[in-house]
Amino acid sequence: MQRVGFNAHLLSLGESYRGAGVSRYVHNLLTYLPQVDGGLSYVAFLGDTRAHYPGWRERLSRWRTESPPARILWEQIVQPWAAWRERLDLLHVPVYVGPILSSCPVVATIHDLSFYLYPELFRPLNRIYLQSLTRRTAERAQGLIAVSANTRDDIVRVLGVSEKKVSVIPNGVSSDLHPIDDPERIGALRRRYGLPDHMILFLGTLEPRKNIRTLLEAYALLRQRNNLTHHLVIAGGKGWHYGEIYAAVERLGLEDRVMFPGYIPWRELALWYNAADLFVYPSLYEGFGLPPLEAMACGTPVVVANTSSLPEVVGDAGVLVDPNDEQALAKAMSDVLSDPVRQRALREAGLSRAEAFSWQATAVQTAKLYRRILGNGDACDA
Repeated sequence: MQRVGFNAHLLSLGESYRGAGVSRYVHNLLTYLPQVDGGLSYVAFLGDTRAHYPGWRERLSRWRTESPPARILWEQIVQPWAAWRERLDLLHVPVYVGPILSSCPVVATIHDLSFYLYPELFRPLNRIYLQSLTRRTAERAQGLIAVSANTRDDIVRVLGVSEKKVSVIPNGVSSDLHPIDDPERIGALRRRYGLPDHMILFLGTLEPRKNIRTLLEAYALLRQRNNLTHHLVIAGGKGWHYGEIYAAVERLGLEDRVMFPGYIPWRELALWYNAADLFVYPSLYEGFGLPPLEAMACGTPVVVANTSSLPEVVGDAGVLVDPNDEQALAKAMSDVLSDPVRQRALREAGLSRAEAFSWQATAVQTAKLYRRILGNGDACDA
């Protein structure tokens, strides 16, 4: 039986920004791959001691990879040695970077190229690490996964690799994200966190690329123009350069109207999306944009940026707006919040759109790519 290794060191089950999008990608592939193709043998290289996934041979490492030097040592020295020791036939690196030298073929997932396209929004060491090693990985890997067509186009254009090398395999949405018709559960969430009865929700890592300052400017305009009862809730773990977000809240005099509940655990996501009247995501650039899709799966109307992959994911099921135009963003939010008919239409469209994405489908397409690279066709259990 052919052996597939999976670098799951960026899987985080803790309450920090590391438990956001890429960690959910890793978690769901670890969950579904053995289910959809049991004809392969799977080895997971894990760093989180709480992780356990049926169908995987788990190789737990206590090597901490938070800092760039430690992560480079793991990826370029320890990982290829571990792949050789496990006699892998293929290694999947699900977050950008793989070993330059490997005893087996490598598949790499590239989620976005924001560190190339918006370098000023990254810490220097992180940017240099991602730029240099992602390019080398793309050149040497036998297969690349892009999570959207937009990301595929960026990979081909920026990294100069052949389009034939890149497979577009979209992310999915978890089945436990759905409308919740249970006022008591929603009410319990509000009481636990002190949430208002009406709120506009943003969920994502607090970092410059998410464009939260523009959201705050738009929300301030919205409050000036409307008799607005909605609070703005900015949920997510702290990433980097987040101090300017809190400074903007003070500057705009929004201290009593904006809430920062921090990182939201996976098990509570559906409740948060269901508790919101509107989900807003004005990110400057996304390789996929998982939170808007999750909000739509819960029946929450969404307003998103009209840039990068977001129109591809949201389609016509949400309101698209220029993320650099706070006036347009304020108007889009006002138009949805003031129109119950439009809210219902967006809810129905969002639910329908979200049905097109599942993590099982993501795993099926990923397993088929493994099979093609391993040279034994598209055999798959699902």
